[in-house]
Amino acid sequence: MTRDLRPGDRVALLVPGSPAYVDLVIALAAERVVPVPLDPRLTPSERQALLSYLSPRLVLETPDDVTTLLARLPAAARRGLPRCRPMHVTSGTTGAPKGVWSGLLDEPQARALLDEERDLWGFAADDVNLVLSPLHHSAPLRFATGTLLAGGRVVVPGPFDPAAVTAAIASERPTTMFCVPTHLQRLFAYWDESGVPDLSSFRLVAHAGAACPPAVKERLVELFPDGSTWEFYGSTEGQLTACPSEEWRAHPGTVGRARPGRTLHLDDDGTIWCTVPEHARFTYWEAPEKTAAAWRDTPHGRAFTVGDLGRLDDDGYLYLDGRREDLVISGGVNVYPVEVENVLRTVDGVRDVAVFGVDDPAWGQRVCAAVVGDVDHDALRALARERLAPQKRPKDYVAVDALPMTATGKLRRLVLPGLLGLGRTD
Repeated sequence: MTRDLRPGDRVALLVPGSPAYVDLVIALAAERVVPVPLDPRLTPSERQALLSYLSPRLVLETPDDVTTLLARLPAAARRGLPRCRPMHVTSGTTGAPKGVWSGLLDEPQARALLDEERDLWGFAADDVNLVLSPLHHSAPLRFATGTLLAGGRVVVPGPFDPAAVTAAIASERPTTMFCVPTHLQRLFAYWDESGVPDLSSFRLVAHAGAACPPAVKERLVELFPDGSTWEFYGSTEGQLTACPSEEWRAHPGTVGRARPGRTLHLDDDGTIWCTVPEHARFTYWEAPEKTAAAWRDTPHGRAFTVGDLGRLDDDGYLYLDGRREDLVISGGVNVYPVEVENVLRTVDGVRDVAVFGVDDPAWGQRVCAAVVGDVDHDALRALARERLAPQKRPKDYVAVDALPMTATGKLRRLVLPGLLGLGRTD
């Protein structure tokens, strides 16, 4: 199975996550073979399209494939120095999926990549990483590989289930965990009924992937040990900021300041650009025009953007306004959904909310809101009149049981009009 694998070849992983999966990712990367983690739940047509695009040398589709290939790689490679980043494919919620390719790294670059993650998150031999998210996503895989490379171990309870996670916390005494806000909301609801487990073993709980409602964030800080909770902001392409909750409390709404070795700057329209070290650069696989659009030279160095919008305060703290694709342009005025959502979330009874645009013949787009929770829409309208300029106030409120999310916990904002049957009004 390994005879034809050469440096730079790609191995597609279409299997559920497991400790062996993480071992294999490290071993392949140490051999300069590129792991390509993919969602095993892809439909046959989705799978065929992605594999045609990625042209992997090998495709693994069962857990037995993982253990067989792992057994044929050098044993030392399981904890060897990774000489590339896995090639993750972006979620494609706003366009065609893109493979994020870092190239093969020389030894100093590979060492720098490993050291910066270890220095930031403190991975150590006594760490136990509890995996909540699918390992084909970049953030959970980074935390898992960082833990193993430091000599720790990982626990993979399987598809997310609050009861299974709670049992793993009790039996495995994890020290670290990456999650998205949806995980936290489901865990807290479960713990409200079953009781909060002993969380004293945790030294790091990091969350990202979507905006965290302030009430959820406060509950997180309240339940877990002091100094253990962090938020970070980044994407499949790269990591930009990291923020302990204590700094978030001092700067409400921030996602933190630039990570070490990076600088942040904004265009006049708020587009966020981030300079990164050479070992953290990337291209989009077989998409030179998209790569060129994502990168530019700046006085601070080579910088990339994924199109997100934000603000920087005088202390360098970043605040997100959303994605360029999420903008609602109503009557020629830019409306940032995150700003409106943050106001509406303060109304009693709102569990979650998503603001989006719908085509409108008079205004180009009108602002709408999908609301989860037992809440009087008149109360939402009253607060919007008090706190938001007229162009930012939702014209329609729709009650929903849940918001459409990706597997990584990101809101699928652009599908909301179709799902809710909203469209042009003439």
